Amino acid sequence: MSKILIVDDAAFMRMMLKDILSKNGFEVIGEAANGDEAVQKFVELSPDLVTMDITMPLCDGIQALKQIKAKNANAKVVMCSAMGQQAMVIESIQAGAKDFIVKPFQADRVVEAIRKALI
Repeated sequence: MSKILIVDDAAFMRMMLKDILSKNGFEVIGEAANGDEAVQKFVELSPDLVTMDITMPLCDGIQALKQIKAKNANAKVVMCSAMGQQAMVIESIQAGAKDFIVKPFQADRVVEAIRKALI
């Protein structure tokens, strides 16, 4: 069972993702509300994959992605973005993100992106 860390500043979004992932056989081992927390939890928990919101306070998702990739070049991160953030999505893919999922989440797309990223 793959262990996943969910990062989003909105508790509601974390809850939605956790629900989708749990129902599809993934284990959510932690949650973080900002990029700084994400990097700390990544080191602490060693998840198989991280879902990362792009826009967050303190440290945004792209900065956190870069810090995580600096700690572990093989880290698997799937970015989560709202529509209209294409430039940030491109930047995150260039920084090493495996894929991205768009909010509001569609369960089948979330599962597909996670499974693909874990290969």
